[in-house]
Amino acid sequence: MNILILGSGGREHAFAVKLHSSPLCDQLYIAPGNGGTHSIATNVAINATDFSALKAFVLEKEIAMLVVGPEDPLVKGVYDFFINDKELAHVQIIGPSQRGATLEGSKEFAKEFMVRHNIPTAKYASFTKETVEEGCAFLSTMKAPYVLKADGLAAGKGVVILEDLEEAQAELRRMLIDAKFGQASTKVVIEEFLKGIELSCFVLTDGKDYKILPTAKDYKRIGEGDTGLNTGGMGAVSPVPFADAAFMQKIEERIVKPTINGLQAEGIVYKGFVFIGLIKVDGEPYVIEYNVRMGDPETEVVLPRIESDLVPLFQSLYNGTLASQELKVTPESATTVVMVSGGYPEEYEKGKVISGTELVTKSTVYHAGTTLKGEQLLTNGGRVLAITSLGNTFQEALATSYESISKIAFQGAYFRRDIGKDLA
Repeated sequence: MNILILGSGGREHAFAVKLHSSPLCDQLYIAPGNGGTHSIATNVAINATDFSALKAFVLEKEIAMLVVGPEDPLVKGVYDFFINDKELAHVQIIGPSQRGATLEGSKEFAKEFMVRHNIPTAKYASFTKETVEEGCAFLSTMKAPYVLKADGLAAGKGVVILEDLEEAQAELRRMLIDAKFGQASTKVVIEEFLKGIELSCFVLTDGKDYKILPTAKDYKRIGEGDTGLNTGGMGAVSPVPFADAAFMQKIEERIVKPTINGLQAEGIVYKGFVFIGLIKVDGEPYVIEYNVRMGDPETEVVLPRIESDLVPLFQSLYNGTLASQELKVTPESATTVVMVSGGYPEEYEKGKVISGTELVTKSTVYHAGTTLKGEQLLTNGGRVLAITSLGNTFQEALATSYESISKIAFQGAYFRRDIGKDLA
């Protein structure tokens, strides 16, 4: 079958590598792709949210499966666009319906869903521009630190955690009145701060049955020791050492099953990934957030550990055989370290020459923000490369990733040297 992947980051490159290896994949396309995906797929100059252009391409190339990488096309209804078009309805979309995507598209919707289905999460309240002063009063009833979340999509940067009450109240006004995050912060969710250690749980579901994929832990802050601004992710480790069998059973019983049952009970069409952002507090799991696609850079450590062919797994979402599919996972650990542009996540320059990727032999170099200009590989984003390695332990895998990074160079390159240190 011919397969099209939507997206341009490291997550999509990881999907491309995995799908390209399947004997069931004939032609593989990626829209728009990046400077690394062209070697295993055909890059297509179509924006992931240009649905009419996607339709024309899908029909021209006889695409049978569409794998949606980022959240934006899902929240904008790419599943519904295809399923409601007679010419496109046969295409298997790996991603939820627009209503299902609201679990990520609206923090308030997600929190209300968790409350309805008794899924453990932090206490919260939501506010708008009109109720901003009520929000400030609500903050004064809470203990520091204060968690403010833009309700809509903000590219992973819409969450602010502050220690000072007055600063938190001022930030709430910036988000709501000054529209700090644009449309994403027309509503803000204020949430109780939970103290613990975070991890990500990934589930593949057809809306009824499910498979729990390998766990991962990512590192969001730009600075070592988890300091500085939030980023899209600076590295990841899989599996998560502290997520033992007993803790995973709690996650499945208290969170995964109620989530899938909730989707079914509410008639939400869902054929894709549920990313459950969790925090372990005194040995108990709580949900921080839902995402409706795989995480980035977690995908770059989860997929390399899956030994099963992804294509039949994806097909099973449509033919009702997911429950009987075998999911093979290597016992090895995987780690990824992200190389970013100088200045990221604030202002940074693009177009820097990247050298040395061809010298890496022990790791997989996933491209995130890269582009080709002739034969030259250039930086084209904040997160540029994700260097993934396997090992008997995550420490061994990390050592390999850092060894590989030493061979790669571009002006202003930065990476965290402490990924996984909190797990040692």
